[in-house]
Amino acid sequence: MILTVTLNAALDVTYHVPALTRGATHRVTEVSERAGGKGVNVARVLRTLGVPVVATGLAGGACGARIRALLAEEGVREEFAPLAAESRRTVVVAEPATATGLWEPGPTVTPDEWSAFLARFTALARGSEVVALSGSLPPGVPVDAYRTLIAVARDAGAATVLDSSGEPLRHGLDGDPDLVKPNAEELAGLVGRPLPRPADAVEAVRGLGARTVVASFGPDGLLAVTAEDAWHAYTPHPVAGNPTGAGDACVAALALGMVRRQPWPERLADAVALSSAAVRAPVAGSVDLSEHRRLRRDVIVKEL
Repeated sequence: MILTVTLNAALDVTYHVPALTRGATHRVTEVSERAGGKGVNVARVLRTLGVPVVATGLAGGACGARIRALLAEEGVREEFAPLAAESRRTVVVAEPATATGLWEPGPTVTPDEWSAFLARFTALARGSEVVALSGSLPPGVPVDAYRTLIAVARDAGAATVLDSSGEPLRHGLDGDPDLVKPNAEELAGLVGRPLPRPADAVEAVRGLGARTVVASFGPDGLLAVTAEDAWHAYTPHPVAGNPTGAGDACVAALALGMVRRQPWPERLADAVALSSAAVRAPVAGSVDLSEHRRLRRDVIVKEL
């Protein structure tokens, strides 16, 4: 089983309008709701792939209840710990050719609620092969939360994948996760300088001290660096579409590759293809498996 963790889950609400005018009143043509958060998207992709997965994290109030209900409707097993405060919403005002996002702050988590989540996470980690830790931290959660969760997962015998940013990512690296998946911007923040191409980043990545780093470079594909080897995986023709959720699909593929103990070239080819299929999908956390299989045939993996 794969366990996904979303500590700052969200209820994604999208308002569709013909055009957005600042200061004006708008008639919304359509409203859609979806359980959101990076770990939630990872769980959703794994569920599509037919992989046993449990989504956990923190969820509170009416928004939290709606998040849990929407996951149940999709057939994603969830074990979210309750909060007294209201989970956040991410609101998108979508026009035909563009969109405007409004991100609410996360709920404030009390020390007792964090302790209760740690107890729940410890029990769930014992039955997991891989734990995927994704996304931002809400107020009240310790900045070194991922370091703590990585240690708990290791004691339970589970491998870990970390996908975060900023200080939570830095502190999480101190926990020595089995795999960390930054994007190019996050990687540049970690090493202190821009790394425009995958081939430029190999030595800088090794300097992070992580066991394995898989860095995403958007249309330039993935760079994977282990203690012994490095690979660049990419598609010959960049895929156009919505990149939101592509990184989460990548994490899903990498976590599954860990469970299956796939050789790295095969694992990376699956990750690139699944990420590209997510770019083609209309909403984050969705993939068309036939598109994934088609794209998989075209992926190029080179050892550096």
